[in-house]
Amino acid sequence: MLLSEYDIEYRAQKAVKGCVLAEYLAHQPIDDHQSIRMDFPDEDVMYLRSLDCDEPLPEEGPEPGSKWGLIFDGASNIHGHGIGAVIITPQGSHIPFTARICFDCTHNIAEYESYIMGLEEAIDQRIKILDVYGDFALAINQIKGECETRHPGLIPYKDYARRLLTFFNKVEFHHIPRDENQMADALATLSSMYKVNFHNEEPQITIRRLDRPAHVFAVEELTDEKPWYFDIKHFLQTQEYPLRASKKHKKTLRRLAGSFFINADVLYKRNYDMVLLRCVDRHEVDMLMHEIHEGSFGTHANGHLMAKKMLRAGYYWLTMESDCYKFVKECHKCQVYADKIHVPQTLLNVISSLWPFSMWGIDIINMIEPKASNGHRFILVAIDYFTKWVEATSYANATRQVVVIFIKNNIICRYGVPSKIITDNS
Repeated sequence: MLLSEYDIEYRAQKAVKGCVLAEYLAHQPIDDHQSIRMDFPDEDVMYLRSLDCDEPLPEEGPEPGSKWGLIFDGASNIHGHGIGAVIITPQGSHIPFTARICFDCTHNIAEYESYIMGLEEAIDQRIKILDVYGDFALAINQIKGECETRHPGLIPYKDYARRLLTFFNKVEFHHIPRDENQMADALATLSSMYKVNFHNEEPQITIRRLDRPAHVFAVEELTDEKPWYFDIKHFLQTQEYPLRASKKHKKTLRRLAGSFFINADVLYKRNYDMVLLRCVDRHEVDMLMHEIHEGSFGTHANGHLMAKKMLRAGYYWLTMESDCYKFVKECHKCQVYADKIHVPQTLLNVISSLWPFSMWGIDIINMIEPKASNGHRFILVAIDYFTKWVEATSYANATRQVVVIFIKNNIICRYGVPSKIITDNS
């Protein structure tokens, strides 16, 4: 009953994920004097970027003072034991290392082996400042001295790892969850499945980059690099048909050429309202769609609106609407935020006034030159903080009596006595 005067509106729950953070804080309350534990690693740790592993590092070594990263992990399964480590450069590139363990060991020993392999590779690269990330909390806590090492098989690994740390100027250890250590875990799992014999060469794995499906390459081999309007443009310039063109194709080409116009080696398409639209090739199409959809003035519109914008801008190609629809489907931001129809278009602001016409702001716009036809030079403006309603009147002179009359006639008599009036006393 006490809250009924505030017009509280209740709505049904839309999504469970919207209250996950609130439920987490409710189930795990903390006192004010306790600090929240931040178990999240650096955001740039799992940032992946393509890197040619055969690219050598500079002979003079890394720049002094630059911070590098190291991710390590070990894997033990029925196929064997494998270790993997990834060195992260200050620019965000990744240098992977992997090996197969050919002797009997435990999972903890495999984790230590991967950690030591990463340190040795970092020493070979003459790295001095290093951040170590791993999901093996035991090794990290033992090396930092927070945990005691009692297993006889791990004590030599701990001592050797401590000796390797003397080659660095600064080393920081960070524990990350297993889900965020997938790159090193994949290398370790892969190496554990290879059967490496003493006389066999070590397997070489090359990761290539495929930007398009395999069938696209086969289609492109059969097509040329000519634009889609090449035959139309050639026909308008020379009145010649393409080689080995049938009667049906010649008839279609003549019909299409009737709606095109060429001027100074530039082909234009006549629109239904006789507006000339410039024909663009594939390279220009990709640039235009990117700029209009998500460029400086892009609004991430749908495919239909994008095609209309292209026409209004004066560009044309045959498959413009289907290409725009395909481009929108491949836009990551559109797939993430397109379904949030209840999100406001602008940022929400704190309302300083809870009731309409209860708080007004008043100011005077003075000395307008030249004067109005009735001799008025001052404008008295009042704005309601809740509804943004504006009341404005012009006067010849801005005096105390004029302001009192304005407040009485334009505010009190129309909307009632306000609770607050804000002004700079001008």
